[in-house]
Amino acid sequence: MRALVVYESMFGNTRDVAYAVAEGLRRHMDVDVVEVGAAPTVLGEDVALLVVGAPTQAFGLSRRETRGQAAVHTGRTPISEDFGVRDWLGQITRPGDVAAATFDTRVDRPRVPGSAARKAERALRRQGFRIVAPAESFRVHGIEGPLLEGESDHARRWGEEVAARVAEPVG
Repeated sequence: MRALVVYESMFGNTRDVAYAVAEGLRRHMDVDVVEVGAAPTVLGEDVALLVVGAPTQAFGLSRRETRGQAAVHTGRTPISEDFGVRDWLGQITRPGDVAAATFDTRVDRPRVPGSAARKAERALRRQGFRIVAPAESFRVHGIEGPLLEGESDHARRWGEEVAARVAEPVG
């Protein structure tokens, strides 16, 4: 049984969460972590769990324009510059019953509307994926981060909880 974690990251925070989530998942199953630009569009038969993560931008999943605006605003080139989770979700196919969960990173401010994780979750549900955990958010300091203290541990615990819903412990 294998999990695939696909992430889009602007400045490394969502990537860091993806790897922390993978650490939690590994307590129950094998895991591959892939940046969205290198992610397969046809999931392998051995993928039992798909976890998708993206930064929340403009109240949801990024677009080419919002990634470009973030680059201009910060003067940094995004990790996932040309292709994002929104684009990838429009191309993937699944080989049968596949469990899924989503997460996002977001600026640590009260009442910021929208969620990339909830948008990705809806897209996966429409495509027939079985959602096994509510969308989860991880907080960052400002647009560029870093992650708030404790968020990496939060991500590891969440990954373990998600995996436990779909797999028996390994070893």
